[in-house]
Amino acid sequence: MADCLFCKIVRREIPATLVYEDERVAAFNDINPQAPTHVLVVPKRHIETLNELGTEDDRLIGELVRRAAAIAGERGLSAGGYRTVFNTNRDAGQTVLHIHLHLLGGRTMAWPPG
Repeated sequence: MADCLFCKIVRREIPATLVYEDERVAAFNDINPQAPTHVLVVPKRHIETLNELGTEDDRLIGELVRRAAAIAGERGLSAGGYRTVFNTNRDAGQTVLHIHLHLLGGRTMAWPPG
């Protein structure tokens, strides 16, 4: 999608601090971090919300989750713990309509998340 913020980051039209990239997935630091580690893991293909996923996307979602776990491991978060979150639509806090997994860590998390 031409005007999607995350699509523009993937196309390098907007700068971001990339921490990982392959042919299907990109990960970059959140510009408004809510924890010492706050990375967004996104598919390169534009998908607005989890509601648009089909069975053909099962592998892609697995790749997002596995990549978040790998980044957490690289940053030394695995033993202490980290949080992964998908927000879906506005009421859940999704402000960019392009699915993205938040990887948060480096501090103690509260529950419920709020």
